[in-house]
Amino acid sequence: MQTRRISSQSVLGALVIVIGLALLAETTGYADVSVFWTYVPSLFVLLGLFTLVASGFRNVVGPVIVVAVASAWQLVALEYLTAEEVIQLWPLAIVLFGLSIVLGQYRSRVKTVDGSYVSGLGVFGGSEKRASKLFTGGTLTALFGGASLDLRDTTLEDRPVTIAATAAFGGVDIIVPREWNVTLDVLPIFGGASDDRLRTEHEHDDVDLIVTGFAVFGGVTVKD
Repeated sequence: MQTRRISSQSVLGALVIVIGLALLAETTGYADVSVFWTYVPSLFVLLGLFTLVASGFRNVVGPVIVVAVASAWQLVALEYLTAEEVIQLWPLAIVLFGLSIVLGQYRSRVKTVDGSYVSGLGVFGGSEKRASKLFTGGTLTALFGGASLDLRDTTLEDRPVTIAATAAFGGVDIIVPREWNVTLDVLPIFGGASDDRLRTEHEHDDVDLIVTGFAVFGGVTVKD
């Protein structure tokens, strides 16, 4: 039986709870939490680093952007930088996103020569992919568009396989057999991630598919 790991969503939820408790302490006058607010950005830096490591460095762009933005926010809070200086650097986010796309395309070429590793990219449009009979993993990216991958005809030899999904102002859909056990570990920032499949009577403990990634003003959905 495979052990369950802590998901990025769980860590994000715990972070929201801590911030909520701090707000409650402040509004009720129970404690002075002014120092806590100064270092809140560092909590998001830790969240980004945790997501990066937990994904096995498969999910890169989302956590790196979170770390970069939170680090800049922390430097402004500590008055090492001004907000104006940070705003001038916002194009770096576009650079990081572009690098993630290039990395995904490179990974799809070097990982396999038989088409078992799938890379899908939808930018201001759509990308629809169907995996080959043997599937070893994939990368899906949707930017102001959509990307979908159909895994219903695949066979998994080594479980679990991993898909790294990035949805920015768009959506990623992953179609899998209903009986698969899927672990969804997508970091949502003003976005969402969900498994919309109907439940099956035949469930098992071993994980078949791990979906990591990042959703900002977009969504990652597992469906059947």
